[in-house]
Amino acid sequence: MNLLRSLASLCLLAAAFCVPAQEKRVHHQADLSDRAHDDSHGFKYDHEAFLGKEEAKTFDQLTPEESKDKLAKIVDRIDTDKDSYISHAELHYWIKHRQRRYIEENVNKHWKDYDQNQDGKIGWEEYKNTTYGFYLNEEFDDVEDKATYKSMMMRDERRFRTADRDGDGIATREEFTAFLHPEEFEYMRDVVVQETVDDIDKNRDGKINIDEYIGDMFSPESGESEPDWVQTERKHFSEFRDANKDGYLDNAEVAHWVLPGEVDHADNEAKHLIHETDTDKDGLLTLSELLDNRDYIITSTITDFGGMRVDEHDEL
Repeated sequence: MNLLRSLASLCLLAAAFCVPAQEKRVHHQADLSDRAHDDSHGFKYDHEAFLGKEEAKTFDQLTPEESKDKLAKIVDRIDTDKDSYISHAELHYWIKHRQRRYIEENVNKHWKDYDQNQDGKIGWEEYKNTTYGFYLNEEFDDVEDKATYKSMMMRDERRFRTADRDGDGIATREEFTAFLHPEEFEYMRDVVVQETVDDIDKNRDGKINIDEYIGDMFSPESGESEPDWVQTERKHFSEFRDANKDGYLDNAEVAHWVLPGEVDHADNEAKHLIHETDTDKDGLLTLSELLDNRDYIITSTITDFGGMRVDEHDEL
C-alpha cells in the first residue's frame, strides 16, 4: 500500500483548468481539481475549485439543509471585508489559498510516511526503502515487475536529486515539497519537461512527433474515426506547438506547452464562477446567488468541500 500511495502522490498534478479536456499534460500551479474543466460534461471542476477536492466529496454527502449551512460558512470566510458581497479579488484570493492549502496538506500527509526516523528530514535512501524496498529485494522474483519498478525508482531518484538543492542526499520540507509538486518550483521545470517527454516519446529519439503527441491523448477503437477535437490538436501541434516547424516538439517547445507560467488559472476560475453565478450581473456574488446556483457550486472548486473544510483554525 505504501508503494501505491507513493506513486499516486508523485504523479504530476496536471488537471486541466480553463483549457480543453484533452490538455491533460498542462501544469497549472497547485491543481484546482483532478477533473478536466469541461462544463458541457457537468460542473465537477468548478465544484472542486470553490470547495476544495476533499471537501467537495464531503459536500456531496450532505443533506440540502446541511450543505446550505456549510456553503454559508464558506461564503462568510471568502467575504473578508464583511460587506455581504464576494468580489473577484476575494474569490481569486480564496482559490489561491485553497491551492496553497492543498499542497501543504499533501506534503504533511506524505511527510509522516517517509520521515521514518522522525528527524525532520527525508533522505533518498529513506524514501527509496519505504517506497520500493519490498519490490527490489532478492526475494521478489517477478522480473518484469521488478524492471518496471526499477525504472520508476530511477525516475524518482532523478526528481529527488534535482529537488535536493544542496546535494546532501536529504530533503528538507521545502525540498520535499519541490519533489512532490515540481510544477510549483522554477528550478524543477527541466524535470517536469523531461518526465513529459519520457512519457510521450515512444521511439526514444528524445523528441515528440505528431503521432506520439496524438497517441498520448487519443487511442481510437478499431474503425473509429478521429473526433473533431483530435483534428484540432493536430492543427495546434503544427501551427502552435511546433514553433520551429521541424515536425517535432523538443524540450523547449514542450516546456512552452506544459508549463504556461504566465497564465493565472485561479484568476480565470474566479472570473468563470462569477460569470456563471452572478445573476444580476453586478460583478459581485451574494449568498443568495450562490444558493440559487447551489447545484453548480457543489460541483465547483471554490467549494472543494473536504479540501475546504470550514475549520475555525484555518487562517487565510
